[in-house]
Amino acid sequence: MTQASPRLASGTNYTLTAGASTVVVASLAAALRSYEHDGVALTETWGDGDIPAGGGGILLAPWPNRVADGRWTLHGKEQRLDITEPSKGNAIHGLLRNAGYQEVEAAPSHVVLEAEVFPQHGYPFHLLHRAAYELTEQQLTVTQELTNLSSEDAPFALGAHPYLKISDVPTEDLTLTVRAATVFESDDQSIPTGTAPVSGQFDLRSGRRVGDIQFDAAFTDLEPVSGRHEHVLSAPDGRRVTLWADPAFAYAHVYISTIYPGVSRAVAIEPMTAPANAFNSGEGLRWLPPGTSFSASWGILPGLG
Repeated sequence: MTQASPRLASGTNYTLTAGASTVVVASLAAALRSYEHDGVALTETWGDGDIPAGGGGILLAPWPNRVADGRWTLHGKEQRLDITEPSKGNAIHGLLRNAGYQEVEAAPSHVVLEAEVFPQHGYPFHLLHRAAYELTEQQLTVTQELTNLSSEDAPFALGAHPYLKISDVPTEDLTLTVRAATVFESDDQSIPTGTAPVSGQFDLRSGRRVGDIQFDAAFTDLEPVSGRHEHVLSAPDGRRVTLWADPAFAYAHVYISTIYPGVSRAVAIEPMTAPANAFNSGEGLRWLPPGTSFSASWGILPGLG
């Protein structure tokens, strides 16, 4: 059986092992708490008495990123979501950030957790979000599945919020590569106002040193690699860690944080099926018919050999 911890601030923690790899998954927000390979940490983490810092590792449903002012329109009627980002006046990162997921299945190298989104003000739909973590000696795969339990079509997008690293190298000395041709421009609320071809610090196609860039921006027009998207952090000695994602994750949000606890730089690479404010713009937004499901996978691939 998968080893499950006593309840911590982030709920039950499940430890998965496969060869030289160890992953810890928290029941709070079905979050990826840590991933280590050969003793090298590949993600940022948090303490036993803490909740995920900066949204670290949490899964995002039924929308990633932000809804401007928490407001959107459904069939001509304004919907008002709770404001969960008071500093900017937005609803952020969906409705399950503070939810405790329930165990569906657990084994030494995988765990399946699920949580319900109940109808509420601002989002009158009933959904089930299921997260399956599968660890092998080669990689971690995370599959997110959303099922509509409502009687009408439900709008949605999915995402995740992992912070990647190579623990024995300062993150500012790593090189970030994102093969994206387009970046979203945004206003003071971090809401997209338009797009532009990548240039300057936003052109990550050939890689840029993390210590030389700082932004919180979404990218699209991603160039596929062998049928999927790949975003890479690499060390000067050639080692790397790759976040890969199915084509459904056609957007990648990159957040270069200078306030993540205990480190001078942290890099969140967030696979998303839609950009911020999709409930209003419609870009990337999907509608899930009653009784049907949508699933897509992303994962982390060590390259430490």
